[in-house]
Amino acid sequence: MADLTTLGVTIHYGVETKAGSKPTTFTWLKRCNAIGGISLDTEQIDVSALEDYITQYASGRQDTGGTWELTFNLSADVITAIKKLFSDAKTGKATGLRTWFEVVFPDLSDAFFIVAEPGREIPLPEIGQNEAATIPLTLIINEYKGLDTKVVSEELAQTLNEAKAAAANMNTF
Repeated sequence: MADLTTLGVTIHYGVETKAGSKPTTFTWLKRCNAIGGISLDTEQIDVSALEDYITQYASGRQDTGGTWELTFNLSADVITAIKKLFSDAKTGKATGLRTWFEVVFPDLSDAFFIVAEPGREIPLPEIGQNEAATIPLTLIINEYKGLDTKVVSEELAQTLNEAKAAAANMNTF
């Protein structure tokens, strides 16, 4: 299999319907411009004893850094989608349900899953000359789940199938 690229990568969110369980449906957050990475730095635990002349260590917890940033191109549709994300997450949290995020690479059978809390307000984007307007969202990571079987929305599946068909048609000329 060829190395993957970021072409066609999408981000989705879903709110648990049963506390602690991965949602079975996710909503595609369109026009995502960048998805921040999550580094899993392993902490070290000093397990040295008085008789040790050299410090001894054991592996500790892995630390995600606590926050995760997503950046979206700014449009009225994106603002509507982000407001819905905030509302869905708030409603879920009020009933003890968490919000999951799914990062999908089209050519992988698994996706990356993160349980995180979005903010409450849409931030004012940085504005410069002659640039695309973007909105950065900083989420608080509750739990990094990692790779698991992806849950693809019907809308994304249809879009991917149409894109693959269009690419196949282009290759026939």
